[in-house]
Amino acid sequence: MSDANTELPFYMRGNHAPVEREVTADSFDVQGQIPEQLSGLYLRNGPNPPNGDPGHWFLGDGMIHGVRLEGGEAKSYRNRWVRTRPFNGDETPRVGEDGVADFTIGQANTNVIGYAGKILALVESGFPTEMTPELDTIGTTDFGGKLTAPFTAHPKFCATTGEMLAFGYHFAPPFVVYHQFSPTGELLRSEPIDVPAATMMHDFAITENHVIFMDLPIVFSSETIEDGMPFLWKPEHGARLGVMPRSGGNTDVKWHEIDPCYVFHPMNAYERQGNIVMDVARYNKLWQAGGNDFDQAKLTRWTIDQTGGGVKEEPLDDVSIEFPRIDPRREGLKHRFGYAVSTDASDGIATERLVKYDLENQSSQIHDFGNGRTPSEAVFVPASADAAEDEGFLLLYVYDADRDSSDFVVLDAQNIASKPVAVVPLPQRVPMGFHGNWVPDAS
Repeated sequence: MSDANTELPFYMRGNHAPVEREVTADSFDVQGQIPEQLSGLYLRNGPNPPNGDPGHWFLGDGMIHGVRLEGGEAKSYRNRWVRTRPFNGDETPRVGEDGVADFTIGQANTNVIGYAGKILALVESGFPTEMTPELDTIGTTDFGGKLTAPFTAHPKFCATTGEMLAFGYHFAPPFVVYHQFSPTGELLRSEPIDVPAATMMHDFAITENHVIFMDLPIVFSSETIEDGMPFLWKPEHGARLGVMPRSGGNTDVKWHEIDPCYVFHPMNAYERQGNIVMDVARYNKLWQAGGNDFDQAKLTRWTIDQTGGGVKEEPLDDVSIEFPRIDPRREGLKHRFGYAVSTDASDGIATERLVKYDLENQSSQIHDFGNGRTPSEAVFVPASADAAEDEGFLLLYVYDADRDSSDFVVLDAQNIASKPVAVVPLPQRVPMGFHGNWVPDAS
């Protein structure tokens, strides 16, 4: 790429660098065959600052890249900025002179989900932003005025009940608030959770009957705001996992201490013989030398003894990985298979290959996309409602350095090392971003 200036931070060069155009395309030279059963939208969100360096990878304005599939064809690709208040030039401070935060101000750059017939772009510092299927911005939503706290970029959907479970964290009390939503889009309740300080609680996990909060030592610090991210690695804060019944509240949380570490993303959690098993991408430390200092995360299993109170920690692999995903029908239930991208953290987070884990057989498979081709997070889509756990497809964007452009790729999840099922060359590059999801057409 021409943008090879190593004096720029990693998130402003290479495939991390933003693209400058919003594009719409409806004609593609597809290699292979798009599976007929895939009918819907594949969406992926990520930071794409339009006006230079925002100060940290996590702070760029959100841009969503979407591919529409229907009838065995790729019907369209489009990318659009999420037109938030800051993107539209509103310079209102997020925190007023009275110290009160306005949760309608934010970048909406981290995830994008389908929920109750709506498409929501998410960032953990504010309210969700509703988008149209064409990726036009409608605006923030507070669920009829009921949402009064931030909303995580990683809500969970119960595979059994269809309800959405979420939380939000904030720099002022209450530091954590738990949210429970109906399958049809109603915020049913919000419960403040007592924690001793404001920490960066990026994600959480659910099981059939519980939620698990991660109170880890990335702690809010106003002194570091000018350096990009207002957080510090503070191991003396300690680290613990909070287990709460899904229908419970603050007084029901049981905290279990663990060794200091950081986790952006769990793969999944489930209940087993009275214990809770939780597989995560675990960092030994994070941002010890500044906000762009990323360590290596390894797939790790925590087994929480709900009776004795201890937590057993065991490594599951020695490969550096991130963006772990599972079959969404196994959310909160026992999973056998998981998917992640292997990473090189020597310069930010650079992805290398796609890994499939068989946790029952303690084995893994790799898909290597070839020299100069790097994957983003992969999303699993089942081949049918009653398909086996790994019977389906992995959807993702793959960057091709030789072309300085990207492809939309479909892999057979049961045979990920094999040739892709379909490759759709796109009209431009899809920068390295964060998270996305498959939004199927309504049945």
